[in-house]
Amino acid sequence: MAKQLRGNLLLLFAALIWGVAFVAQSAGMEFLGPFSFQFVRFMLGGVVLLPVIWLLDRRKKDGKTYWSRWKDPRLLKSGLLCGVVLFFATNLQQLSLLYTSAGKAGFLTAMYIVMVPLLGLFFRRRVGGKTWLGVLLAICGLYLLSFSNLSGVNRGDLYALGGAFAFACQITAVDCLAKDLDAVRLNCLQTLICGVLCGVVMAFTEKPTVAAVLDCWLPICYAGVFSLAVGYTLQILCQQQTGSAVAALLMSMESVFAALAGWLILHEKLSGRELWGCALVFLAAVLAQLPAKKAGSPACCIRKK
Repeated sequence: MAKQLRGNLLLLFAALIWGVAFVAQSAGMEFLGPFSFQFVRFMLGGVVLLPVIWLLDRRKKDGKTYWSRWKDPRLLKSGLLCGVVLFFATNLQQLSLLYTSAGKAGFLTAMYIVMVPLLGLFFRRRVGGKTWLGVLLAICGLYLLSFSNLSGVNRGDLYALGGAFAFACQITAVDCLAKDLDAVRLNCLQTLICGVLCGVVMAFTEKPTVAAVLDCWLPICYAGVFSLAVGYTLQILCQQQTGSAVAALLMSMESVFAALAGWLILHEKLSGRELWGCALVFLAAVLAQLPAKKAGSPACCIRKK
């Protein structure tokens, strides 16, 4: 229980990092196109992890070398799958902002908190009533936090929902594939693969300049080093200790942290409605910490002997 609680607290810390990253991404987009910004930050995040992995390997006494540990077929396949899914998730979310409001896109993207437990049912992951109650509270909170008005469905809304489904797939994939894998290596692989895919699209759609990259070096460094290298490594490590449905609930706290970061850093105002939304999402996160009967492991997470 103590180990799981520590993992949940670290996942909340990752949500804090991602919440502040919304400010960094907003600032970076003033200088670079969406795929250019994504390409630079993903490649930076992946490259930063390489020496970290080398330092961590020096403490291991399993007889393997730095390079031989990269040759694990399961690691390579898992990194490729997670990287491709993360590419669609992050870029569908980014594209949605071209056609719909940030609040609406944020709310629809956060619907992964519903999709994750539903996807888990396909892998025999039982979800308790406490978790579903937390999901309901989080949805209500996110609605109050994100929506200022209800408008018709547009193309951006569909992109945001597609991004939510892709995020749900990424969370589920980590839950199923990362139980006994090197978390830092897996994150490094998924980050570099996502960066390469962003670079391919960037080459055909945008023309970034070195000057533009240098002009937004601070947002890029935060979004690359902290949001990707640190945040997603914590996600993988923590999901090795907790279920995907609970992880999704805790990660939804990034919306609360994003609102608070906007208030503290960008001096944006928080209405009473938005404060109530923050409170409900926070309550859902607290509910996720309460002890519950241990759920059965999904079929895809059973180790082969």
